[in-house]
Amino acid sequence: MLKKILSITAACFLLWTPQVFSQSTINLDLNAIYGANNLHTLGAVDFAERVKEYSQGSIQITVHPGGSLGFSGPELLRSVRDGLVPMSDILMGVVAGSEHVFGMSSLPRLVSDFDESRQLYEAAKPAYEKAAAKWKQKLLYAAPWPPSGLVTKNIVNTTADLNNLKTRTYDRNGAEFLRALGSSPVSMPWGEVYSSLTTGTIDSVLTSSESAKDGKFWEILNGFKIINYAYPLNMVTINLDYWNAMSKAQQDAMLKAAAETEAAQWKKAISSNDEGLAIIKENGMNVSDADSAFVTAMNNAAKIIIDEYRSKADKEVNDIIGKFTK
Repeated sequence: MLKKILSITAACFLLWTPQVFSQSTINLDLNAIYGANNLHTLGAVDFAERVKEYSQGSIQITVHPGGSLGFSGPELLRSVRDGLVPMSDILMGVVAGSEHVFGMSSLPRLVSDFDESRQLYEAAKPAYEKAAAKWKQKLLYAAPWPPSGLVTKNIVNTTADLNNLKTRTYDRNGAEFLRALGSSPVSMPWGEVYSSLTTGTIDSVLTSSESAKDGKFWEILNGFKIINYAYPLNMVTINLDYWNAMSKAQQDAMLKAAAETEAAQWKKAISSNDEGLAIIKENGMNVSDADSAFVTAMNNAAKIIIDEYRSKADKEVNDIIGKFTK
């Protein structure tokens, strides 16, 4: 199913034809939170290169990795809305406090694999686009992280092993989920995670195998529990003033680049999960699946979080989630 959707997405742009562009060049900065070698940062760079090609050089996007522009976290929607930065890569769940719908992709255990994650995205995309427009932005593309697991100093075998763990989470959904399981969630910027692990401020992280690999967490932590918590989405948005200043030909070039980048990023997320798990295993981390009792406890906790989320959501969002609840 996923391959079919990706093929259709790419095929939609095969009929795109070269257009004549003006000589004036639009220069845009794209804020990227994660490091230069991260899956989503590399996707942003790929997008920028495609835009340059398809716009015949009339749009030049400079990607700034590692949050080097100083914009991060829950304020990212506001930063793009106010034009402090023209474009940004944004982890949806982080800005869910500003716009409730963006918390959907990080709802715990709502989807079980990449195919379902893509189906959820396609169903929710109109709502995401409407929310972005409300914040004076255009959603260009979105792509998933590999499924979130639990990376810990001590090996976790039962939910009792989670008691009093100080676990870094990336959004409110994750915090409430882990709290329901007995852990003590901690919120902090990604750039502070490694140092906080070394000092003992935290002793575990809710994150993907991709991030565990990038962070070289095997230097500090010992276990990766596969819990398939969620397949959270990152999105790239652009301030509408910048978007509306472009010609139709330039906008078409951006959309073509965005569609191709989105398709490529979904494929890369799948391969990066397998690669990440293999690399952390090679470096000595214990990678294990959750047993049936653990799964039951997680599903019970997830239902609490999902029900609470739905109680604050509109009918459109509730109808979407209803298609995925078991």
